[in-house]
Amino acid sequence: MKNLGMNELRSKYLNFFGNEKGHTLLKSFPLIPIDDDSLLLINAGMAPLKKYFTGEKKMKNNRATSSQKCVRTADIERVGKTERHGTFFEMLGNFSFGDYFKKEAITWAYEFLTKELEISKDDIWVTVFKEDEEAYNIWHDEIGLDSERILREGKEDNFWELEVGPCGPCSEIFVDRGAGRAIDENDNRPGNDDSDRFMEVWNLVFTQFNKDSQGNYTPLAHPNIDTGMGLERIAMVLQDKDNIFEVDVMAAIISEIEKLSNKKYKESKKDDVSIRVIADHAKAMTFLTCDGVLPSNEKRGYVLRRLIRRAYRHGKLLGIEGEFLTNIVDKVIDTYKVEYDELDANREKIKSVIRDEEERFQKTIDQGLERLESLISKMEKIKNKVLDGKEAFKLYDTYGFPLDLTKEILEEKNLDVDEKTFNDEMQIQKQTAREARKKDAGWSLDNINTDGIAKTSFVGYDNLDIKARILNLFKENSEVSSLSEGDNGIVISDKTSFYAEGGGEVADTGLILSDSFKARVIDVQKQKDIYFHYIEVVEGAVFVGDDAQFKVDRNKRLAIQRNHSATHLLDQALRDVLGEDVKQAGSLVDENKLRFDFSHNRALTKEEIDKVEEIVNREIVKQELVTKEIVDYKESQKMGAIGLFEDKYKDKVRVVSMGDYSIELCGGCHVNNTSDILMFKIKQESSVSAGVRRIEALTGKKAFEYLNDRANKLDQVAERLNTNTNNITNRIDSLEKEIEKLKSENSRLKSTNSSDIVSELKEDVKEIKGINLLVKKFENASMDELRDYENRIKSSIDNLIIVFASVSDKIVFTVSVDDKLTDKYNAGKIVRQIAQITGGNGGGKKNFAQAGGKDISKLKEALEKVSEII
Repeated sequence: MKNLGMNELRSKYLNFFGNEKGHTLLKSFPLIPIDDDSLLLINAGMAPLKKYFTGEKKMKNNRATSSQKCVRTADIERVGKTERHGTFFEMLGNFSFGDYFKKEAITWAYEFLTKELEISKDDIWVTVFKEDEEAYNIWHDEIGLDSERILREGKEDNFWELEVGPCGPCSEIFVDRGAGRAIDENDNRPGNDDSDRFMEVWNLVFTQFNKDSQGNYTPLAHPNIDTGMGLERIAMVLQDKDNIFEVDVMAAIISEIEKLSNKKYKESKKDDVSIRVIADHAKAMTFLTCDGVLPSNEKRGYVLRRLIRRAYRHGKLLGIEGEFLTNIVDKVIDTYKVEYDELDANREKIKSVIRDEEERFQKTIDQGLERLESLISKMEKIKNKVLDGKEAFKLYDTYGFPLDLTKEILEEKNLDVDEKTFNDEMQIQKQTAREARKKDAGWSLDNINTDGIAKTSFVGYDNLDIKARILNLFKENSEVSSLSEGDNGIVISDKTSFYAEGGGEVADTGLILSDSFKARVIDVQKQKDIYFHYIEVVEGAVFVGDDAQFKVDRNKRLAIQRNHSATHLLDQALRDVLGEDVKQAGSLVDENKLRFDFSHNRALTKEEIDKVEEIVNREIVKQELVTKEIVDYKESQKMGAIGLFEDKYKDKVRVVSMGDYSIELCGGCHVNNTSDILMFKIKQESSVSAGVRRIEALTGKKAFEYLNDRANKLDQVAERLNTNTNNITNRIDSLEKEIEKLKSENSRLKSTNSSDIVSELKEDVKEIKGINLLVKKFENASMDELRDYENRIKSSIDNLIIVFASVSDKIVFTVSVDDKLTDKYNAGKIVRQIAQITGGNGGGKKNFAQAGGKDISKLKEALEKVSEII
């Protein structure tokens, strides 16, 4: 068995399937699902590939491999307490989308384990679904595995399925780690979840049926393969480690926690739990933040907030003072940047987000813990085992304590919480918030019964002004016979010229009017081919059965069409410049701009942006005819059409072609000739999340206005620089040289002045009971200046404690303690007590810490109490 590091193991797996077995090599998708609202976060290797399994997306060779980063929080309370639970992990996988099936999946898995990893075939055990004779025969007859090591299991263990949809049997692969890890003499085959002897390392899922709502299983015409092998788990097996926290990549992370806490891993079971929690959560928070998740009280943001706060609290349990998580995050980035270079590129952004959340939590956790400890003390006195749910809610609402954190602290004391009352209080708060929002929240289509309502015929691609009949009217979720002047409501008609929001394109606006009424259309939505026109009646009254004129705002529609057609050209231009791996990850097209998100692992260079712009404008100038035709889906594939908006296409699809350059499947509105776009200008290129970039661009009049505005600003800059626009760069070069000269002179003067200040500071040092103490206030001194003063004084005076305060619009405190004194004096505790006198807070290490203060009027009092505090 090869002892491989995790990075080497990942590389070996991807090379085996990517290069040797012809799979498309996929970079890990972001943790935020793209165009998939069914998932909060990516939690399995196959999750980002759903549309390939269903056939909505196509891959050139219909087989792929990846090492997908995943986050699961269902067992978060068990993290640190068990050997295998973690919130962040990587899932190795190889996938077939109607290409190969069981024979190849099983054969290649066995080949990788026994030849590439050199695991003895005598140590391999497998399970198969008891009715899956095909899988059994491949393992037994073709692989040659002994029948005693092929276990037949029931549906509960070896059949993967959801309520409805694709499903099928699976085969799990186990590695026997030796009798020395057995619980007892009966622990001689897989099946005991409490045992560490037989480790499940790989699951091969054979998706070969479709299950309907009646429970019927129909064979799929093109069955799929979905496999998953936990990278950390197989690394643990190869490295012969007891748990996933001891594999090679964790060493530097745990070492940093040991350094910050002065605790040693594997010396105390209680401390080990906290060390593991911090190490695991630091990985998860780093990758989540890199992929664009921000802490909040909802959905993904709540997952991140919970991880940060849980890790911070375990730091407190280890005795770590002040903020510390960004130190751990640095180690996570250094460890994983080999494979995920976006971590290093986004290092400061990641640290900033986590530092801000840590600071926020730090401000409330001490008060919250104090409150909870007081409640626990009272409970223990009266022998009450359950915390009042109202008190738990107050901890959540006032101190930012999630219920999970309260429960975890209580569990450590063998106490519980009344969750029902907590949830009741939460519902009361939500209901109150809902009532407050009702006044301006409007209402949604979810509450409208569409049974019996006829479908709307959309005729608005070419006809913006049509006559139609009003079939249904709604007001505040109720169907009505009329709407009067001043009313807001919904109109449903037999046909419409208004495009409903969809495919990234915003809805049309305009007017619906007749001789008896006039209504402004402010939005259009579509459900089940029914068009819902949100209107405001401006004049008269509209009745069911009225015939009316449906007039789309022509100028707005034309601007939208320009931007939408430019989006298609942009998509193809990006493929030409960056490569065919570029895939759309979202878009927005309105009358003012276009926004296009796409998969790419780095920022575009200026040369690439210029090239993309040049290509799009070239196609505009070529005056290519834009054709739109309805064809069979198979015919569209022969044409080479790209499914830009990833719709679930039916048998008939609409193909939009711009000459021979761009051919897309699209239901949106477009110009008739590329020259109608007029001009194209990229305004901004930026990052959305790891692996996803965004371009914002303008067309037509908006592009001209943007360029004209920039030209005017350039004239203003030239005027301010006292030169002309052609000479701006030369003028800037000249000014930069002057600035450098002034900086040099300023540094020389500052150095002279600094020497004088340090001499004066030395005279202010006072001896108190054998300790040298310096307390000093500064006006507008920078942190670099304070650290410089400290370092220069410390080098010449022993047994010194330094307390500095710099005042501007706020107060910054720093405390420095001689390393010889840190066994008795803690800079973090000293600075916190000083800062709290001024309404601030802070912390840090034993030898250096800093804090912020708020009330400048209390500064004198705070500095006078330094001696007393020390």
